[in-house]
Amino acid sequence: MGEERITLREYEEQRDCEAVEELERRCQVGPSGKASLYTDCMGDPLSRVRHSPAFLMLVAEYGEGREIVGVIRGSIRTVTRGRRQPNTDSPLFTKVAYILGLRVSPLHRRLGVGTKLVQKLEAWCRSQGTEYAYMATDCSNEASINLFTLKCAYLKFRTPAILVRPIHVHRIPVGPNVAIVRLIPPLAQSIYRRAFATSEFFPEDIDAVLSSKLTLGTFLALPKTWVPMWNPLKGAVPPSFAILSVWNTKEVYKLQVKGASRLTKAWCAWSRVLDTCMPCMRIPSLPDFFRPFGVYLMYGLHMEGKGGGALMRSLCAFVHNMARADPDCGALVAEVGRLDPVREAVPHWKRFSWDEDIWCMKRLASKDDVDVGGPSDWPRSRPSSSVLFVDPRDF
Repeated sequence: MGEERITLREYEEQRDCEAVEELERRCQVGPSGKASLYTDCMGDPLSRVRHSPAFLMLVAEYGEGREIVGVIRGSIRTVTRGRRQPNTDSPLFTKVAYILGLRVSPLHRRLGVGTKLVQKLEAWCRSQGTEYAYMATDCSNEASINLFTLKCAYLKFRTPAILVRPIHVHRIPVGPNVAIVRLIPPLAQSIYRRAFATSEFFPEDIDAVLSSKLTLGTFLALPKTWVPMWNPLKGAVPPSFAILSVWNTKEVYKLQVKGASRLTKAWCAWSRVLDTCMPCMRIPSLPDFFRPFGVYLMYGLHMEGKGGGALMRSLCAFVHNMARADPDCGALVAEVGRLDPVREAVPHWKRFSWDEDIWCMKRLASKDDVDVGGPSDWPRSRPSSSVLFVDPRDF
């Protein structure tokens, strides 16, 4: 009877914004006595998907009062599969959907709302010619994993790591023998297309990502001795370098830690006082995570050549110092493949990081031409590379 009273429709901004925000608040109530991380979309529930080429948000209504009891978002883009096209050096691209932001009111669970929302969104994705859909969640989120894998036939696919580094009060030295160069988008695009040609999820429209107002820049680190010999206008790259881009997520949403004890808040505040008064001691202070804050996402992390790891660490230090000038930025974040060599080069705090972010995938197109377990069966395939390109529009 409960399922029969559920209706699904497309989100209408003027009509639904307030109700969706209230639903999000109800769904983000953390465990009693424990700190929880809250997400604030700052009055724009579409903010997490509106920067993608195609997107949709659905709401679920219940009963005669048409109360909004569930929401889901999805975005579509074309990405690499980690393989090359037959008999060519060109990467193989495919159309994928990213499903995120599934919320169901605590009072209306076990009525099939989540399943209906996922199925409706998948139907729209198929109508757009999408071949695959995937979602990402924390490995501890058993309810979400079970919904997608047990009820919606998704398969556990990849397990990247999320690396987090709080912004300190003190400045971090970059290194006396390292030069940091800001790249223009066309040059950054050229380097990225070469570096990520055989990775998974590299977007075909990387030019749109790099030229977005949310990308604060693409930066390359190289030994200073190579600067006089390097001519970027010729499209060449130094034999040793590290590269990354910075995405300003605080213009999309903000985070806030709630439910922390007074002792924890006092300890964090005291660490900042000590760091400010005695910067020479380089005390690892914590920002004020108990008020809304944003993060800078470092994406497109890649390194090559001798000393690539040291160059990447210098590059991360440079971005950290850049973030210090932004009072609303509380942390640097990067998401990389679990076995990606760059993971060991990115400074992070293990306590605030996730070793495994679960990605689950499902094939939406016809399965008649799929060789189960073979190269055409992407959800069951082994990764051809340890590198994943994490699109900042999905983060």
